Amino acid sequence: MSGLHTAWFEGFSPQQHAVNGVQLFARVGGRPAHDSSAPPLLLLHGFPQTHAMWHRVAQQLAPHFRLVLPDLRGYGDSDKPPGDTDHGNYSKRAMAADLVQLMKQLGHRRFLVCGHDRGARVAHRMALDFPECVDRLCLIDIVPTLTMYERTDMAFATAYYHWFHLIQPAPLPERMIGGNARYYLHAKLGGWGTDGLDHVEPPALLDYERCFCTAQGIHAACEDYRASASIDLQHDRQSHQAGHKVACPVHVLWGERGVIHRLFDPLADWGAVCEGPVTGESLPAGHFIPEELPEATALALRRFLSAEC
Repeated sequence: MSGLHTAWFEGFSPQQHAVNGVQLFARVGGRPAHDSSAPPLLLLHGFPQTHAMWHRVAQQLAPHFRLVLPDLRGYGDSDKPPGDTDHGNYSKRAMAADLVQLMKQLGHRRFLVCGHDRGARVAHRMALDFPECVDRLCLIDIVPTLTMYERTDMAFATAYYHWFHLIQPAPLPERMIGGNARYYLHAKLGGWGTDGLDHVEPPALLDYERCFCTAQGIHAACEDYRASASIDLQHDRQSHQAGHKVACPVHVLWGERGVIHRLFDPLADWGAVCEGPVTGESLPAGHFIPEELPEATALALRRFLSAEC
């Protein structure tokens, strides 16, 4: 279980939860569960991180929301099952189903969701597969997976080369990364418009190293990306062909120094797959916005998630 200092998440209860055949680690805290005026908010981390990335944001949101901070399947202290033939056990559909079941176990059948990076891709699929559960959705520094793959060019492939490296058949990327996993992890955390590791607090960095720099952690991350380049695209195309769009209000945040800002149009790209209102803004950051700008992130979330529909 996470070795993060307890003061980081004072008032949060850490626990393993059995959902859909796996164990998910999550911290739960903020406003009391019995407070009917405290809206439940699910915060989802990205690659190559854990729930620890939300530390500073969660401190500011705790007085206003009932917070649930899980480690995604394959990350942190959650289970990291071996990938299957079609990578379906790392599909965003499977990950979304995990989290919906987790929230139901915690007594939340309808809730707010914010995801960064891979967590935002899980949140997108959740809003499509479980529209009855997602009240509002905030997505940080991504555009839809299908959009990004369909627009791949030299600039994108160069900036996000890991999208194409991690999807190679096992065990090639696993062994390459495993040769110096800590160096690889640090390179990712300091990239994509983020200059160095100053934005990562030492306890969080130790948590990322502990959880990612193992054979199981590296394999799980590769499977996450293999799923995105295969079964996730199938699911996305099926949703598109059926005319399914995100129905709830959506707010998008992206970094002015990041790849998304440089190569995509987040508001237009999300507007194309949402039937409800899409709002958003760029922030003076790279990719890791919640850690680079925790105050601005928390403020944006409070404004959007607490707004009247």
